[in-house]
Amino acid sequence: MKFAVFTDSTPEWTPAEAAKILAGQGWQGVEWRITDPVESARPTFWAGNRATFPLTGLESHLDEIRSVTLDAGLGFPALGGYVTPRQRVDAERLLAAAAALGAGQVRFLGLNAEKGQTYREAFALYRGDWEWLEDCARRHGVRALLELHHESLTPSASAARRLVEGLDPRYVGVLHDIGNTVIEGWEEPAHALDLLGEYLAHVHVKNVAFHLAAVENDGTLRWVPKWVPLREGRAHLPEFFKALAATGYDGWVTVEDFSVALPLPERTAANLEYLTGLARAAGYDLA
Repeated sequence: MKFAVFTDSTPEWTPAEAAKILAGQGWQGVEWRITDPVESARPTFWAGNRATFPLTGLESHLDEIRSVTLDAGLGFPALGGYVTPRQRVDAERLLAAAAALGAGQVRFLGLNAEKGQTYREAFALYRGDWEWLEDCARRHGVRALLELHHESLTPSASAARRLVEGLDPRYVGVLHDIGNTVIEGWEEPAHALDLLGEYLAHVHVKNVAFHLAAVENDGTLRWVPKWVPLREGRAHLPEFFKALAATGYDGWVTVEDFSVALPLPERTAANLEYLTGLARAAGYDLA
């Protein structure tokens, strides 16, 4: 098992700073956020994020991505794309970039039903998108990742397995994100991982807790999800790592911690210490 950080969660650092700091803390990889920038007066997770490479002109940045990563002694767990499989030109550009960098796989954004569509109608069309993506990934010799994500057609392992069933797991895989499933799509982790089987290709870790947002006039309580430190959310990560070990998963675990209780450098260092401890307790031999 190897540990990496997704740079959507390191908005204050430039790519060079992120690579240097993460390598110095002992992380083994970095999952680069690749999307055209959204301007912001200050860096935030999704706007003004400095640890981002632009999608437009991505090809001209490949040498920089390669050198800033490899010179720090880091590996590529995947590329963190913000493209859906329906955006076919950009989807293929990301797969080609992953092949050129030796990154191996690309995270794609999910889709939801459009206005006037039933879930079943949207799901059937989405399956066609992934059949196209499978063929495209095969041509480039890399893998496309379907992320379990709330507010999408595939928030759960069950939905994801149904979507990718019959596609080649060498070129299509599922990215299990336990934090996202807390919001929508929760299934017992051991069952979810077992169900994904050969399609389990990558893992993201973050955590979520529900907080009371309002009390309505009739006394109904309204709860909302909030990102919290890894130890504090609904997902019990010690059990999750034991479930990963039981399935035989020994790939990358990438952290995207959107909590802000600790300053960023302390947050990333503490997360690595915590997760390596969980992995060892679950039986992983971390050389």
